[in-house]
Amino acid sequence: MLPALLAGCLAAPPPPLATTSPVAHSSRLANPRLPPPRRHSGLVVRRRVGLGEAARAAATEEEEEEDEEQQQGQEGFPDWGNSNEDDYDHDPEIADIMGDYFDDPNKAQTRMEERIKKKRHKIVQAKTGSSNPMKVVFNKFDFSNSYIWFEFYHALLPKDVTLICDALRSWHIVGRLGGCNSMNMQLSQLPLDCQRPTYDALEGANNTPTSFYNIGDLEIQDNLARVWVDIGIHEPLLLDILLNALTTVNSDHVGIKQLQFGGNEFQNWSEDLKTEEAGYSVHKI
Repeated sequence: MLPALLAGCLAAPPPPLATTSPVAHSSRLANPRLPPPRRHSGLVVRRRVGLGEAARAAATEEEEEEDEEQQQGQEGFPDWGNSNEDDYDHDPEIADIMGDYFDDPNKAQTRMEERIKKKRHKIVQAKTGSSNPMKVVFNKFDFSNSYIWFEFYHALLPKDVTLICDALRSWHIVGRLGGCNSMNMQLSQLPLDCQRPTYDALEGANNTPTSFYNIGDLEIQDNLARVWVDIGIHEPLLLDILLNALTTVNSDHVGIKQLQFGGNEFQNWSEDLKTEEAGYSVHKI
């Protein structure tokens, strides 16, 4: 009976475990050698890219916020830009002060005040004229051939002579160009409350033109001076313009005691004094 049982066992089919175990064993051996899924590495790359973009976006937002804060902090300050940088070359001290303005405004203000105190005599000039009004006299004044006489409080300095010559030269140029035409005073004749003035160019062109024919040199004797003029036509507006200018010269710059239009003699003017030793000089207008 034992031989029969052994024969049955040998003839029976193999158990299921024998058929499945090799496959399972091979799977367990192969899995450790497989590479990791690529999707995990791709996810890491995408996460890194996302972090880089986020960092750049955050940095851009921070820069924009800093720009806005600087613009808000600079509101109300003067516009010192490239347009004024060329002017700094003329005064390096101003350039240095302006360079520190936004870093330390109080320090820049203090430095500017100290600069003004040191150079006040060059920046703010006191009036050197006379507080007394200038006396004006007419003595048979002829618009075509007359002298205009000046009496000053003191002998003129070189800068005073230059100022008087410039004033007379400017007066002559404006008159020569016809700028002192009382027949064409359109704007000055408008009401004071006129908001939109108009000018008739045709009327201005058809008016009789005026001119300032000629002017001589400025002659000086000590504190006296004279200039010969040939205005040409009777135009009182020319005299008004000169008087307005000389009034300012008298009050702010050079004291003029008296101004006389016309006449061949004035004060102690002497026709014989023609030398520099006697205080005589001639200046081109």
